[in-house]
Amino acid sequence: MTATFAGGCHCGNVAIEFEGAINGALACKCSMCARRASLLWFVPRTSLRLKTPDEAAGTYQFNKHVIKHRFCPKCGIHVFGEGTDPKGNAVAAVNLRCIENIDLATIPVQNFDGRAM
Repeated sequence: MTATFAGGCHCGNVAIEFEGAINGALACKCSMCARRASLLWFVPRTSLRLKTPDEAAGTYQFNKHVIKHRFCPKCGIHVFGEGTDPKGNAVAAVNLRCIENIDLATIPVQNFDGRAM
């Protein structure tokens, strides 16, 4: 079922909203995701709306610089990432741990070996 979800960082400096049906999460084991323990859910970038100014979020890129890891520079929480899917479509990888009113225990998690990429 499609619904509207909202969330953000710990201090509220970075807030997002999106629509979709969360039916699974991805636990990536790359050097970045393994350290921050995020659970990712992908949505078309056009479906993700920033509720705070874009410049409120910091951006970090590493390795091949193809993903923009967006985080709050005040509290340090990683809220989402931006990149493209294999077909070249702009996507956002939402950190489900930052989303309000969802039960993470009910969401199936798929492990992904991002270190191998």
